[in-house]
Amino acid sequence: MSTPPDGLNGLLAPLSVGTRAPELALLQAPNSVLGLRGFVNHAVILAFYPMDWEPVSREQLTLYQSYADAFDRLSARLLGISVDHVHCHEAFARDAQLRFPLLADFQPRGLVARRYGVYREAQGVSARALFVLDAKHVIRFGKMYPDQLNPRVDDLLTTLETLAAGDKPMGKR
Repeated sequence: MSTPPDGLNGLLAPLSVGTRAPELALLQAPNSVLGLRGFVNHAVILAFYPMDWEPVSREQLTLYQSYADAFDRLSARLLGISVDHVHCHEAFARDAQLRFPLLADFQPRGLVARRYGVYREAQGVSARALFVLDAKHVIRFGKMYPDQLNPRVDDLLTTLETLAAGDKPMGKR
């Protein structure tokens, strides 16, 4: 039995800078759905990560929490997305003291990650990837990172500062 490839020809294919971001509607709590439409006139950071409780994901997301004020000053909203169930997200967010939404790309598993080109079919998880969307939800930054690497905040802040200044970022780095 062969393993299905990730993306095209076994490679992931993240959406390109300049592409309009696909709408998403995911559970953030058992009876609460959150989508991009709820973020009118705000930049949006989509932080795809493999799974809750994984050490690098925890380090990454707690770092982002510590920059919440900076993101807010730049009129950006942060959304974490993984294939974990909403109840897992609730426990993880409580334990890690995260106050931004963690969205459950759970059923059908990885549907949104697939739309963004960052779902790892063989592992059943999202790749570690960041997208910054402008206020009109056009992708202005997009990059995948190795699972073992915490992407930090530099690329996010640089892109958001450029958007706040009214310029368009150059794209992938």
